Amino acid sequence: MAPAAHRPFPAGASALETLAHAYGVDTEFEGRAVPPDTLHAVLAAMGVDAGSTEAAEEALAGLRARRAHRLLPRAIVLRAGVGTEVPLPAGAEAWVELEDGGTVTVGTPFPRGLHLTDAGETRPLPADLPVGRHTLCARLGDRASTAAPLLVAPHRLAGPTGRSWGFLVQLYSLLSERSWGMGDLADLAELARWSGHTLGAGFVQMNPLHAGMPPGPDGHSDPSPYRPSSRRFADPVHLRIEAVPEYAYLAPEARERVQDAARRGARLREGVLIEENLIDRDAVWAAKREALEVIHAVPRGVGREAAYRAFLRREGDGLLQYATWCALAEVHGPAWRDWPSGLRDPGSAAVARARVELAHRVDFHSWLAWLVDEQLGAAQAAARDAGMPVGLVHDLAVGVHPDGADAWALQHCLAAGISVGAPPDAFNAHGQDWALPPWRPDALADTGYAPYAELLRANLRHAGALRVDHVMGLFRLWWVPQGRPPTEGTYVRYDHEAMLGVLALEAYRAGAIVIGEDLGTVEPGVREQLAARGVLGTSVLWFERDWSEQGGGSPLPPDRWREDCLATLTTHDLPPTASRLSGDHVELRHRLGLLSRPLAEEQAEDETEREEWLGELAREGLMTVPPYGEGPAADLLEPADGRHLPDAVAALHRYLLRTPAELVGVWLPDVLGDPRPQNLPGTSSEYPNWRLPVADADGKPATLDQLAAAERTEEFAAVMRDESAAGE
Repeated sequence: MAPAAHRPFPAGASALETLAHAYGVDTEFEGRAVPPDTLHAVLAAMGVDAGSTEAAEEALAGLRARRAHRLLPRAIVLRAGVGTEVPLPAGAEAWVELEDGGTVTVGTPFPRGLHLTDAGETRPLPADLPVGRHTLCARLGDRASTAAPLLVAPHRLAGPTGRSWGFLVQLYSLLSERSWGMGDLADLAELARWSGHTLGAGFVQMNPLHAGMPPGPDGHSDPSPYRPSSRRFADPVHLRIEAVPEYAYLAPEARERVQDAARRGARLREGVLIEENLIDRDAVWAAKREALEVIHAVPRGVGREAAYRAFLRREGDGLLQYATWCALAEVHGPAWRDWPSGLRDPGSAAVARARVELAHRVDFHSWLAWLVDEQLGAAQAAARDAGMPVGLVHDLAVGVHPDGADAWALQHCLAAGISVGAPPDAFNAHGQDWALPPWRPDALADTGYAPYAELLRANLRHAGALRVDHVMGLFRLWWVPQGRPPTEGTYVRYDHEAMLGVLALEAYRAGAIVIGEDLGTVEPGVREQLAARGVLGTSVLWFERDWSEQGGGSPLPPDRWREDCLATLTTHDLPPTASRLSGDHVELRHRLGLLSRPLAEEQAEDETEREEWLGELAREGLMTVPPYGEGPAADLLEPADGRHLPDAVAALHRYLLRTPAELVGVWLPDVLGDPRPQNLPGTSSEYPNWRLPVADADGKPATLDQLAAAERTEEFAAVMRDESAAGE
């Protein structure tokens, strides 16, 4: 999709339709016209008044005038080695200032290499521009020169160096005997060391570790890692307190205060592991914060101080804004739209004064960000030292909480009064509203995609790979105006060449792989475009079907799966494999009132699906349980029976390893047979989403230490090692 600056105006359309087209707003969905009120609201969120015919015509005239006056596009993103053309006024002088300080002249004298357009001419940019972030400059006559960001991205990202498998885990759910009530970054490092050295795992993929929202007026925060306050900084709740270097230098009185907090953390851990309480993120953070407040007062050595100052310089204004929001939220609450009017604008004089007044708190939150960055780096180093070819796979959420730090600091780039969601489909007739403000495509272009690049850089810094949740959002997102149902939304299209280019550039510089979560409804051609840029897809076994005329929806044979993907049996939003095999997931949804059809229909469909896949395992010679293969005569006939579940789960993973998938992910709770989903979409208080620890088949919580010692773990690891070796 061309950016608004270049998209031609359609002939014969109304001013409203023309404006919508120019800004990438779809005016129809599945053959039905989008309501005018929706178009008005969506355009208003991009700063365009189209509420009446006169206003729309005036806005359209203004857009045309700005295009005609502009010397250069707002930003240009292109692929290395691929020539492209840039529109320029006739006779303009143009050149590229390279990132390394060099200069390259643009275009050749007329008529070679020039094509006339209504606005002037287009000139070719050199095809051999190096990968990087450059600046395109232009000057016309006596007009002052102007500049636009010129990003050159690699044509295609490099993929994994070979087949590898790894664990998929929600970090908070994996406790050790040393963590304070939830899994932390030291546990992550330990998981990487153990699974890399002992099991031969190649990566560990986690949930988003983004900074969460602080508790609201009710004393509780949203535990979802997919609705963070900031995607640019990680959450200090993941810190291992004892791993902070200054912990070792606490004075006796201060040490006692920290140890008191540690005892509270130990009680929280025992509450989860022994009493089977839910994970209480807020209580964990209260204990850790108390300890960190004490440690913050410990003087840093000269080397540590120098490292901290270097971190502050590297992060710059982004960190300053984030830490300022955190400090202001302590005083005024987390919902920044409810703050005094002068504090709602991060660039205001009132905010500058408050930053001085709250300097100690701003420093505290900056320091926390530094500690998390250090421990994340240590975890990735541990993964690589354990021989993992990939290491940590970070997860990038779709968006941020509308009341959070990023929504405050980046409000000029986010669409106010709009939520990202999904249109109605066969699974949800009413559509979905995710309550996340989307990027404004026009504002991103105005900034040269800098905020987007910065958050990618932050998430890639200590990553061997980055999973991009709902990667289709790089192409289009369903915008839902505030106060309207999701059925009255519309798609807004992004300059996907630019969005993919910025992603490719940052991943290339980080030396990281990119994995796109491309499940669900995907526009034709999107997966192919992602694959062409080296972005891996996500393939979940239960969804991999042969929809050819011959296949008729039967399970897709392993040799016909795509190679450029992460293959797995489940995700955080889907039933664990034990629950899928037993059918318990249907019963659970029935008990919670989530079924849209009678229970018997759902169960029949679920049983048919299960039988199809178990039959496929038998055809591949992977299933040894009657009636799908030979086994002890005394065995029960159902693979879903508890005694057979480990065999069936192992067989399904063997199946994944027979596909050509470059990465194979193992949902860590599947190793012990945990049947409980970590998240059940469509629920809130009805189900303990994001608060369950990893457990065994009976639902008894298990620590990382117990996981490592479990007989099932070694049996499972042998399967992964043997099948991986056989496939090489």
